[in-house]
Amino acid sequence: MSSVSERPYRAVIAVCRLLYRLLGLRVRVTGTEWIPATGPAVIAANHNGFADFTFVGLVGTERGRLIRFMAKESVFHAPVAGPLMRAMGHIAVNRAAGASAAVAAAHALQRGELVGVYPEATISRSFLLKDLREFRPGAAALATQLGVPLVPVAHWGGHRVLTVAGRRTLRRGTAVHIAVGEPLLPVPGESPEALTARLHERLEGLLSALVEAYPQRPADPARAWWWPGPLGGAAPFPELAARLDAEGVARADARPARGARRGTLT
Repeated sequence: MSSVSERPYRAVIAVCRLLYRLLGLRVRVTGTEWIPATGPAVIAANHNGFADFTFVGLVGTERGRLIRFMAKESVFHAPVAGPLMRAMGHIAVNRAAGASAAVAAAHALQRGELVGVYPEATISRSFLLKDLREFRPGAAALATQLGVPLVPVAHWGGHRVLTVAGRRTLRRGTAVHIAVGEPLLPVPGESPEALTARLHERLEGLLSALVEAYPQRPADPARAWWWPGPLGGAAPFPELAARLDAEGVARADARPARGARRGTLT
């Protein structure tokens, strides 16, 4: 993309860094050497909060690169976020008809871009990685189709800032840890489903390690809404979270986009 089109993205990055400082976030990023310095790659990350793209985006900016994220179409019709998302070159995804988004993502990869994908598609209310059956194969399909690396990125702690159901905290000093894993290279003849299974295993390992080593474990896990249920926290267990996630998606899909109600979708 042209240098002019990069300006809004870099301006947003500057604003995010300012917000990090105001909130006193303790952000740590490891494994950025696994992000290709040049050329295309699919960046696949877990999804547990509304600010995820700002944290996952750090793994690109620390390598001097920008990630074009695939995001749900409704975000692109929001009054403020929509114009910014388009200006930054992100890719709108219509869950009911994702073919055009896949084509746009493929074109970005062919230009040598980094494309960011959330295989879970929606925020996990358990804050843990969703079951493999809930993983979408789009990231792996792009990687196998174009023969590009699939780079796993796990993060933990950012969901404490802002996530679903109005959960958030403005407490200063929240730790946010992000880990990049070794890229997965598609094997000749490998199906997207097989590569997705490998991706899930790699992400699960990365995320488990982040949670285990997290420096701000709650003193009383049972009262901590952001701590995983299987570890004694108040977050819903994965089975209940899966039902809540599905209900949330159904409600979101049932609401027409604001622009659609005005008849101004483009």
